[in-house]
Amino acid sequence: MSPHAPQGRWQGQSRRIHMQEVGTRDGLQMESVFVPTEEKIALVNALSETGLAKIEVTSFVSPKAIPALRDAEIVMREITRKPGFVYAALVPNVRGVERAIDAQTDELNLVMSASETHNQSNLRMSRDESFTALSQVAQAGRQAGVSINVSLSCSFGCPMEGDVAEQSVLDGCRRFIEEWGSHGVTLCDTTGMAYPSQVYTLIQAFRSRWPDTELTLHFHNTRGLGLANVLAAIDAGADRFDSSLGGLGGCPYAPGATGNVCSEEIVHALELMGYDTGVDLNALIVAARRLPALIGHDIPSQIVKAGQRLDLHPKAC
Repeated sequence: MSPHAPQGRWQGQSRRIHMQEVGTRDGLQMESVFVPTEEKIALVNALSETGLAKIEVTSFVSPKAIPALRDAEIVMREITRKPGFVYAALVPNVRGVERAIDAQTDELNLVMSASETHNQSNLRMSRDESFTALSQVAQAGRQAGVSINVSLSCSFGCPMEGDVAEQSVLDGCRRFIEEWGSHGVTLCDTTGMAYPSQVYTLIQAFRSRWPDTELTLHFHNTRGLGLANVLAAIDAGADRFDSSLGGLGGCPYAPGATGNVCSEEIVHALELMGYDTGVDLNALIVAARRLPALIGHDIPSQIVKAGQRLDLHPKAC
């Protein structure tokens, strides 16, 4: 624990927070350039050495839909796997499950939206159609003995509809957990509409119903509330968070949206507060510094730009 960790409400007391990296999927899929396959593999291998709890490596969608991830099978097969580490992938359909399982994926992440309009825009089907289709995907995964997580987009608001009713979010979670047998659920702030008191209330409602289900929070920093939402979620009992190396990511349905919460920024903040992330922050920063050369532009990460809090500078003459 940092000797500078504050006392009181924000004292972490070595509480474990599980950090899950999504930059190699959620981040790279938004990039216009194709990162070479060998570079993707090297990046995942570097992230595996940092102590993160999980990496969402890639997405088994149609290469025509997301050409940036058209090498999903090769990447997933050829990464160096660390014992006890979870290597996950997004899968949209039964064919995606087959491809993911053949590539030895540890966990399948299924996605639909809490918002009807966003679901239609993103997945080209109604929410009822998504429930039907994804129930078959979940069944295929369970039959193969692979863990299932379901991510519910727009859980904290929709950029087209506005507020999303809490009960609608919880009704979706009930189906995922009680009907599909999902071991985990991710509540996604897809376009950065969440705010701390809303986050706290929804997580408490979820935890009161399903205390034993693995709950992940997936925040974006679109409006600068990413870290505040993480802290509110921790206050409400959450201990598992998606984040993206360098702050990469975004959403095509939110013009001007920035990326996901930045992995190294969140780890840096939590460690100062005394939380145990299990992550080697220096190694994470080294991995983030690879990104500009790979994607051809600067990254949002303030930790890469400014350094850690006690990275001191020489005295000016």
